[in-house]
Parts: sequence; C-alpha cells; structure tokens
Amino acid sequence: MNANIFMGSAVEITLLLIIIICGMAYSILAKKLTVPAACTGVVIAITIFMAAGLTGVAMMTAFFLMGSLATSWKQDRKNKFSDNHGNKTGRKASQVLANAGVSALAGLSIFVFPQLTNLFLLVMAAAFASATADTLSSELGILYGIKCINVKTLKTDECGRDGVISMEGSVIGFIGCCLIALVHAIGYGFQLGFFWIVLAGTFGNLTDSFLGAYFERRGLIGNDAVNFFSTLSAGIIALLLGALI
Repeated sequence: MNANIFMGSAVEITLLLIIIICGMAYSILAKKLTVPAACTGVVIAITIFMAAGLTGVAMMTAFFLMGSLATSWKQDRKNKFSDNHGNKTGRKASQVLANAGVSALAGLSIFVFPQLTNLFLLVMAAAFASATADTLSSELGILYGIKCINVKTLKTDECGRDGVISMEGSVIGFIGCCLIALVHAIGYGFQLGFFWIVLAGTFGNLTDSFLGAYFERRGLIGNDAVNFFSTLSAGIIALLLGALI
C-alpha cells in the first residue's frame, strides 16, 4: 500500500458500514460481545480502516469470525474445562482491547509515521495472527489435543489449563496464522512479509502459553494481560523482522 493514510472511497466506506452494522448485530444478538465490547470493536475497526483500508478490516473480520466459530464449536464439551475463558454474556471490552489493541496501536502509528506504513501493516497483521492462533489453538486444542504438555514442566497436563499446549492445537493455531497472512498478501501483495507474519504470530501464540504457565497460572496476571502481551510480542517480532531483514 503506497498511500500514507488510507481514507477510502465512497464504495469502500459503504462496505465498511455494512461490515460494522452486520458485525455489531451478529456479535450482540449471538452474545459473542457485550454492547460496550461491540462499540469498542467499532472504534478499532474504523481506526484500522483509516490506516490500512479494507484489507486491515478484513484481517480483523477474519480473526473475529474464526475466533467466534472456534469458541462456539462443541461448546458443551468444553464447559468442563475450568480454565476455558468463555463468557455466556459475551466478551467484554477489555477482552476486545486485549486481542485487537496492538493492531489498533499499529494503525495509529501509521498516522504518526506514514513513511513506515508497510512496516506497521506487518505489525498489525502479526498481532491479529497471534490472537487468531491463540484462540484457535486453545478452543480447538481442548477438543482435539491427544497429548497435552505443560510448557513449563514439559510434563503431561490437563488440556485447557493455562500454559498447556498440544501438537494438534499448535498446528491449528499455525493454520490460523497462515490465513491472516494470506489476507494480508491478497490485499498488499505476496512478499516476504507473509512469512514474517506467520513466524511472528506463531511466536506470539507460544508467548501466550509461557505467560499462562509462569504468570497467569500463579495468579500474577489475568487472561487479558496475557493476550495483550502475547500480541505485543508478535508485533515486536514482526517489526524487527520487517526492519532488519
């Protein structure tokens, strides 16, 4: 994307409004988000659109749709896991910020440093890739993980606990990273950035597991902080890869 700040044409703005209206209606009626959380998502979506155009919104939408489907999939079987962070009334605004806040900050950075637009687009995509990988691997790893390992002790542990991963869940998370990177590539062109997004998103997902094992499980930080710092780590890795390689 060569433009410094993407304001969007009338057609693109119309598409954005359709996406926002449909997204709000679905998320609230299906109890995926609370009303404040949905409003927070709208603000983030508008910020990302102004910085990254419809491709940025497409990455956010892909994350939301994949995460919603994964969370809803066989929910009754996942209710027995005590560390499953689902919410019957919908996710709160703090959870939206924890997952999409770093991507929004990347969008704001484009306004401040327009000459670094392409670099911050990588950061935005990597943060969404990390959030997607975390959601898919945790929600589906609970169901399909055969052998679950605690990343701290490297011993078998209960699926669904903080800091516990499985090969199956990790592969599903990796696929989620690839899908976000694919959306980025379709919008901005297939370049090395595709691989940086996948690598950074996977790193962020692993960081989430380590933070869960070493800090969240001991009650030192909450799940929102874990999600924010894991997406932040993905953004930092993408920033370094994009700038140095």
